[in-house]
Amino acid sequence: MNKRKNILYTSIVILFLSAWPFSFGGPTEPQLSREQQEEFLLHAKVIRSRQSSKGITRPYRLTLTDGNITHDASFQPVFERENYKQFGNGTTEINFVDSYLYNIAAYRLAGMLGLEDMIPVTVERKWNGMIGSLSWWLPTQMDEEDRITKKIRPPDVEAHNRQAHKIRVFNELVYNTDYRNVENVLIGENWEVYMIDFSRAFRWHRELQNADNLEQCSRDLLSKLEQLDQDALAAETDGFLNKEEVKAVMARRDLIVAFFKKLIAEKGEKAVLY
Repeated sequence: MNKRKNILYTSIVILFLSAWPFSFGGPTEPQLSREQQEEFLLHAKVIRSRQSSKGITRPYRLTLTDGNITHDASFQPVFERENYKQFGNGTTEINFVDSYLYNIAAYRLAGMLGLEDMIPVTVERKWNGMIGSLSWWLPTQMDEEDRITKKIRPPDVEAHNRQAHKIRVFNELVYNTDYRNVENVLIGENWEVYMIDFSRAFRWHRELQNADNLEQCSRDLLSKLEQLDQDALAAETDGFLNKEEVKAVMARRDLIVAFFKKLIAEKGEKAVLY
């Protein structure tokens, strides 16, 4: 009789646990598509906010909920234009721009190049009287600055380096003047590599910042760079990039493709592409 009771009790427990929507560690957040993440960021209610102590622009970390899902996001409302800007290190820049619009443009361009898994979903949103970019908060264990400072070796060095090469190519494409800031490279819980904060990118320059950053490139990324169409880019980034910024991206695209083709001719495809 006791044996039958134990079997019945065990069956009930198994059935209960299989139907329970939570793990023992707490609620399990549903896996949302990028389109669903965009909708959430655009419409979910902000229930908590705090300003970051990191970064020049000190973005806000917002907590949002739609009644079913609660998730954090990074809000950056920066929009600054100056004819002439002098920085603390003595360097200067003419026609300086620091704009949240470029975060959205970078997200959309990354999607066109097959790099959507390396950049957070980002939308434009108004909050607390400010308009800015709102980006899905990524689950990370550290940023690249922490990794370098603590001398932490990635479990798969080759995979980590390949992600780093993609980031370098992308930074050259968008002319990110803040590319040296390793705080803007985040490392996920499973050693995924993410790139964030492009508010100082998309300059009008039609040359590369530093071609020495271009050492290797994935075959898929190079192919998508070759296929990138100016009209399609203009349509995808409408409202976030102007005509001159789009033309500058395409001019740098041409230089990057030509650079890698020359490098392949010199070193061989196996040494350059992966």
